Amino acid sequence: MSGIAEIVISVFIVLGGLFGLVGSFGLVKLPNTMQRLHGPTKATTLGIGCALIASMLYFFSSKGSVSFHELLITLFLFLTAPISANFIAKAYIVRNIEKPELPASGGEYGWSVYDDPPALSQEKESERERSGSIT
Repeated sequence: MSGIAEIVISVFIVLGGLFGLVGSFGLVKLPNTMQRLHGPTKATTLGIGCALIASMLYFFSSKGSVSFHELLITLFLFLTAPISANFIAKAYIVRNIEKPELPASGGEYGWSVYDDPPALSQEKESERERSGSIT
């Protein structure tokens, strides 16, 4: 293994450790759930990604073959972390924040956790009209 490869691998390991440390610190020290989401989903994900990239580079430089396991783990992590953070944020909003407390959404339909999508809203209105005309 060349000296340049060792330096690059070391840089990725150190960066991964720093991102992991910052993400863990943010998870522990930030005051509420919405702010705590940024630690594990942003910084810690980048830290694990850097460590996995360092592992890929190590096995490529020492054995001469590419290891796709680390690449697949990295891709899976980068795909699932934002989705899980979105679900946690929606659960927090539904459980802890009332609709009038939320800022304006800026869209024409409102907040998805409180408002039905337009097609579903129209179906509910038409059902109400039909049930109202029957009784």
